[in-house]
Amino acid sequence: MINANMKMAVAKQEIASVLHNRFGDIFERREKQPAETLLTGIAEIDESLNGFPRGAITEIHGATSSGCTSVLLSALASATTQEETCALVDCSDTFDVSSAAKSSVDFDRLLWVRCSDNLERSFKAVDLLLHGGGFGLVALNLGAMPAKLVRRIISSWWFRFRRAIENTPTVLIVITPVACIRSCAALVLELKNEAAIWSNTLSSVSANGNVSFMENRERSTPRLSLVANSTPINTYSPLSHSHFIREMRVGINRERPAQWSGVVIRFNTRRH
Repeated sequence: MINANMKMAVAKQEIASVLHNRFGDIFERREKQPAETLLTGIAEIDESLNGFPRGAITEIHGATSSGCTSVLLSALASATTQEETCALVDCSDTFDVSSAAKSSVDFDRLLWVRCSDNLERSFKAVDLLLHGGGFGLVALNLGAMPAKLVRRIISSWWFRFRRAIENTPTVLIVITPVACIRSCAALVLELKNEAAIWSNTLSSVSANGNVSFMENRERSTPRLSLVANSTPINTYSPLSHSHFIREMRVGINRERPAQWSGVVIRFNTRRH
């Protein structure tokens, strides 16, 4: 038995020597280098995950007010602070410029693409940006889209995006209400709102222009019109329940790559 094992080892060494002489080191195993990452600006995430991987897709999913927007704004601020050019494809036009400014996002280095709930336009915009290159961070925000619609996105789009950014310094972040990218995402994070501190409702309404919350909601309701150029002038700031959250504790569960420790990352967000 020992002689047989020795003969196999010698034969393997001889074959390796022949292959090396003929093809060089093409068959040699190379040590896998750690992937480059982009820091998120959130200490708890950066310490645990070392940021978001470059040349790969990162999916962040969670329900409304689960902290996805906070992570996105922090990542944009971190990237633009490092003088990287960023792009945000906003499918539902929910990007809050005021919150981004308070998060220190540099708008001179941010391209904001508004798609008015047009899913196809959003994906074509991301495709053009990724294949054009030159961006350190590209974000696709589908967080306000219905979960049923997001689940029906064909997987070929995600494969196309993954191939487009392989071996590039670009980080692609996709915000979704439910997990849908599957194996095409190198990193998948599920965010949950574990606790929230609510601000005084009356003070929040007063800060919105001293008008009632219901009046704002009523004005902001879209209506059909048969008259051209009848777009109403928005002289109000529509409120949502997120405007009343003063502070929130967010829990992050890393779903991909799988972890066996079951450690949950937690951080606090605070409304400025």
